[in-house]
Amino acid sequence: MSNELKTPYEQGNQNQTTTWSDCIAWYEELAQRYPNVLRFGVVGTSDAGVPIHAGVVSADGVFDREQIKAAGRPVFFNNNGIHPGEPEGVDGCMALVRDFCTQPERLAALGNTVFLFVPLYNVDGSINRADTSRVNQDGPEQFGFRGNSRHLDLNRDFVKCDTLTAQVFNKLFTSWDPDVMVDTHTSNGADYSYTMTLIHTQADKLGGELGAFLTGTMLPAMYAEMDARGWPTCPYVNPVKDSPDHGIAEFLETARFSTGYAALHHTIGFMPETHMLKPFKDRYESMRALVETALDFTVKHGAQIQGLRRAAKAAGRTRAEWPIHWVMDEQNTSTFRFKGYEAKYKPSALGDYTRLYYDRTSPWERDIAYYNRFNADVTVKAPKAYVIPQAWREAIERLEFNGVTMERVAEDRMQEVAYYHVVSVASRPNAYEGHMFHDDVQLEKRSGSVLLRAGDVIVSLDQDRARYVVETLEPLAHDSFFRWGFFNSVLEKKEAYSDYVFEDEAEKLLAEEPELAVKFGAWKAANPALLANQEAVLDFIFANCARYREPEWRRYPVFMIQ
Repeated sequence: MSNELKTPYEQGNQNQTTTWSDCIAWYEELAQRYPNVLRFGVVGTSDAGVPIHAGVVSADGVFDREQIKAAGRPVFFNNNGIHPGEPEGVDGCMALVRDFCTQPERLAALGNTVFLFVPLYNVDGSINRADTSRVNQDGPEQFGFRGNSRHLDLNRDFVKCDTLTAQVFNKLFTSWDPDVMVDTHTSNGADYSYTMTLIHTQADKLGGELGAFLTGTMLPAMYAEMDARGWPTCPYVNPVKDSPDHGIAEFLETARFSTGYAALHHTIGFMPETHMLKPFKDRYESMRALVETALDFTVKHGAQIQGLRRAAKAAGRTRAEWPIHWVMDEQNTSTFRFKGYEAKYKPSALGDYTRLYYDRTSPWERDIAYYNRFNADVTVKAPKAYVIPQAWREAIERLEFNGVTMERVAEDRMQEVAYYHVVSVASRPNAYEGHMFHDDVQLEKRSGSVLLRAGDVIVSLDQDRARYVVETLEPLAHDSFFRWGFFNSVLEKKEAYSDYVFEDEAEKLLAEEPELAVKFGAWKAANPALLANQEAVLDFIFANCARYREPEWRRYPVFMIQ
């Protein structure tokens, strides 16, 4: 191989990762040399104004997306550098694409499968380069930073799309609709012998025959192949207690994460996590092996995967009920043969406490509990359609980013709908990725008549994107738009009162509204300590009376046509 075709990683000491500028220049040169194999270009711009690139490798020189989709060809998507301090996938992808260009037999092995890739996703963070932000990681010598230019973690932004970068990703992903995705990462956590660990789309969330295929066919084949390649792989090490000895839990990747977002589109997603304590060279080689393993499986089974995805989409069009929230099953566990190091404890040299450490001189191998089942604990009945008033453009835009089919109301009309009344909301005490995320939401379902205006949006569930629609618009879904605060203004009552005036009005209201009087009597019986608090007493009457009710207050503004 000529030196000029070697990647920056291959030209160095195997403890260095490419810079963004070198990476892009290298791909651009490669694409110029091999125009019949690689198409490479800008697909958008980051929040800091930096170009975001993507590439397509095709064995027959066809790169047009619509032509590829019309032909029904499988699409494999490799996303890299979402956390630029975890860069082995960035370097491994460069070498893989180069081999497609220079090795005819490797290119031919793709068959009709298309290799879509983003060389370095978090371009903002990649430019913020140092060697200090990954405190527990063994190499490389310099690397980028986890946050983007808005100090946001892009692997929490796939649904809420605060960043222009995530919006670019949503549009790219939806337009290509990949069958399998691998998003490359490095882990942080316990110590153990494995270099490669793997998060996959949680099968219970993926659901149906597609989820069964993932666990029953694809994962066993991938684990076996990784073992044959010399990189034994285990599930992502997520200890249920302080060390793997007590068992590990599968990662419930909700839609804020890449694999959870992929599931909204019925795409099988993998998030390989190499172990931070292993040398960068080993992490690089195991990552390349994992990507190639997933790709080779996709090439071999692409038609079957596509068929299962089509069936899942078709089933969503007529589905009567949708699970939208899952909880780990702690009673029904399986086991995994795990190779670990003995967890020990000793007094800390820093303070008056006992600290954990792992004794690498005491390795062990045994079956440990593996919590890999998740049950749906919230299920909703599917409406015929949702209605989103045009005022809530942020939600509508994100549906558009994801290819959701919508119909605009042609003229003003009254419509009978079901809707949610927000009884209470409890949010995280601190900001989480730019939002006060709503952890606990209590709802009541109500019905009534609302005025739909010309331009409001009707979203039918009779479409392939039904799952994305349900899991973003149902408030109790893990990563719904409501939980991320898209509709927070409806939680605030807009009018108020003067206590000395309203005191007399409140007496009249209790006399004129029997239902209010009953509610107030129950409230007094339940809250005797608050009767001495004028504000609490008047607030209750003001909030619950019919005369001064604000219909929009606490009414979730996405309606349902049953």
